[in-house]
Amino acid sequence: MDCDLLITGDLLIDPLSGFKGHGQIAIANKRIVAFGPASADWNARQVLDTTGQIVCPGLIDLHVHAYEWVTNFGLPADDAGIHSGATTIVDQGSAGAWTVGGFKGHIADHAKTDVRSFVSANLAGALRGGMEGTTLHSPDMTRVDEIVRVANEYPGFVKGIKSHAESGGLSHWGTTVLEMALVAADQADLPIYVHTGELFPVNEATRPGAETVLKKAVSLLRPGDTLAHVYSAMPDGIMGQSQSIPPAVFEALEKGIHFDIGYGLNFSYDIASRMLEAEIVPHTISSDVHADFNGYHDDSKLDYSLCGAMTRLWGLGMALEQVIARTTYHPAQLIREENEIGTLAVGSRADITILNCEQGPWTLSDGQAETLTVDQRLIPAWVIRAGELIEPNRRLLRDVCHPLSTAGNG
Repeated sequence: MDCDLLITGDLLIDPLSGFKGHGQIAIANKRIVAFGPASADWNARQVLDTTGQIVCPGLIDLHVHAYEWVTNFGLPADDAGIHSGATTIVDQGSAGAWTVGGFKGHIADHAKTDVRSFVSANLAGALRGGMEGTTLHSPDMTRVDEIVRVANEYPGFVKGIKSHAESGGLSHWGTTVLEMALVAADQADLPIYVHTGELFPVNEATRPGAETVLKKAVSLLRPGDTLAHVYSAMPDGIMGQSQSIPPAVFEALEKGIHFDIGYGLNFSYDIASRMLEAEIVPHTISSDVHADFNGYHDDSKLDYSLCGAMTRLWGLGMALEQVIARTTYHPAQLIREENEIGTLAVGSRADITILNCEQGPWTLSDGQAETLTVDQRLIPAWVIRAGELIEPNRRLLRDVCHPLSTAGNG
């Protein structure tokens, strides 16, 4: 039998089927045409031997910021995507209903990476980090009908809505914007993804109690919606400053609300360890990679990545299979693409990530400057994007790689 690319290896992991072990993947016409234990002779145009590496569905980063040049903190889509090991990335709220067409036309349509959007609840998106939040993200800048319009106009691109539940917005307009976003989500039949942790300027006279912020969000969100930054150290975040896990966390899980890592600037090893000890495991793992909020098109301070977040959670005790499921099949389900991506199943698009598992001690910091020393780290060696074999440049993987000049040495 003929195929374009044949991948053989001793550790193939597919969360959907539960397959883990030695096998092969045959690719033809940008699709997976065979997957499983080696059982057939293939006449392959190209063969890739991945012995000693990990082969899994293409990584999906559910939270990036890639509206380059329009947002001051947007990253190049392919640097955040294929060159960081992710075949699909989901931009969270950089574009709004009035700017998402530009994001698709000027960024997504020109990237090798599969780029999707959770459109911001506000019309313009996030033009400059969290600044001007009380202007850009207010109810006056939110239109239910416009969100629904672009969801219908770009059904394969707009996969959800991004909103916020944090002290700044709540102090100015309560839950009004979140409620408007939920109305739009109901009308457009889309999931909603909610930022947690103080972001916008706070009106101190009406600052909500930190312990009430999560309660307000959980009371409104629907099963299948997602809370972001769940292991963040922000005082008004999921865990807050509580030494015990707040009841609202368990209420959210019982309600079917998903938890996403959204690693970002405020991830805490202490909170992650306590949550994992209580068996509160994230539904998805994402990076929240972005450039400097206070600069312009400057990623020099970016010191975390999706593979870095995966490595950290693996080091904190999550099983490798759990980590891979939460960066492949789970986010594919969330954006309702599980029949196309996030799996190695026959018939799915040939989006695949091949990871090196580098051995030896390596120290990783969290957002609180605490450190974790791990004995192994995940680094992308290859990605296959719609059947095309690509070697990532790994430019932004500064937390798990040596500098770019020696990146080829892992």
